[in-house]
Amino acid sequence: MTRLGERAAEVPGEPAARSAGPARELAARAGGWPRQLIARVTALPQRRQERVQDAVLGVTLAAVNVVSLLPYRAHMHPLWLPLALVGAQGIPLIWRRSWPVPVLIVIGAVRVAYDQAGFMFAPLPLGPAIALYTVIDRSRPVLRWITIAVTAVAIAIGEAAPGHNQPYDGIVQVMIFATAALAGAVARAKRASIFAERSRADQAEAELDRQVSGAALRERARIARELHDVVAHHVSLIAVQSEAATSLLPGRPAEAQRSVEIIGNTARMALTELRRLLGVLRGPSDRPQTAPSASLGELPAVLDQVRSAGVSVGFEVTGEPSELAPGVELTAFRIVQEALTNAVRHARAARADVTLRYEPGYVTVTVTDGGPGQNRSGGSGAAAGPGPLGPGSGLGLAGIAERVASCRGSLTVGPTPAGGFAVTARLPSR
Repeated sequence: MTRLGERAAEVPGEPAARSAGPARELAARAGGWPRQLIARVTALPQRRQERVQDAVLGVTLAAVNVVSLLPYRAHMHPLWLPLALVGAQGIPLIWRRSWPVPVLIVIGAVRVAYDQAGFMFAPLPLGPAIALYTVIDRSRPVLRWITIAVTAVAIAIGEAAPGHNQPYDGIVQVMIFATAALAGAVARAKRASIFAERSRADQAEAELDRQVSGAALRERARIARELHDVVAHHVSLIAVQSEAATSLLPGRPAEAQRSVEIIGNTARMALTELRRLLGVLRGPSDRPQTAPSASLGELPAVLDQVRSAGVSVGFEVTGEPSELAPGVELTAFRIVQEALTNAVRHARAARADVTLRYEPGYVTVTVTDGGPGQNRSGGSGAAAGPGPLGPGSGLGLAGIAERVASCRGSLTVGPTPAGGFAVTARLPSR
């Protein structure tokens, strides 16, 4: 007996512990189904969610109205009629968003019929108030004002029916419907505000897209000008030197070798500039290009290239050199490069002169060539070839004009009295 008692004392409440497991499981299942139901409803499309919400609202309100009359069933004959009338004040709310005005008419007519039938203990007019709220929230202005007027008439008719002889009864009715109408107006205004904010956001996004597109177009135009300047300049020098090498072989191999070396150096410089320029077209994951833009400090190298093509180039700087904005300095450099390219490729000039004139707030770039020469003296010793090397001579001048316009400068181009051609650009230093 002692051992049995000790054993029983060792496991107190064992049957209760065993039965607690299924009880907890059932409680967990019972508490989890509302969350599952809510999750399923929220996963539905917006319109179906609204229909489910309205169905729950309509059925719940109808049930509350019916239950509120049951304590007074001994005073109502026949009982089914008042129960049906109060139930009909909730069920139509299932379609309140689809047909707000017809739903209000049906529910309002049922409420007036209940009052006119003389049934006592009428529940609060929540169904008509919700229907009025929906009409104010979702209908046009004309329908809203008509609805308000008809609702006022219906309240007056209902209050004139038997059983509504207390003053506070009318006050309560007016307060309920006024609150519903005000809530509908507030909901409508809030939705209009949200719609306006979304419209402004869409417009701002569209404007940003237009700005980005415009910036991309301007960047593509800038890259096109840069490509033209780089390729035209270096390829023109390569073409001139290749002609010189052809004319020097086989009688003057040393000078021909010099021309070939110039071709190689020029091609490598062109590739370097193209890599730097096209770096802006690389993707975000590529290594950024950090090489600086071309500047006037690189002009001596450009002049040496042109001299190596057999053109005598003079260079003069007047005034006190001042610091220029990066864009202005790049524009000045490209103008000199393009004008010299035209002198080599198109004018077949024997001589060109480059002048930089600094003055307060401005820099003036002037490139003048002497016109077609009989021969070219220089490192290559190449004879002057025939006129232009190919079509498209106007593209260089168009690029110069665009660059000058982008800096808000002035440009003058035209022939000189000596038969050459001059390009003069006056650019603001900032």
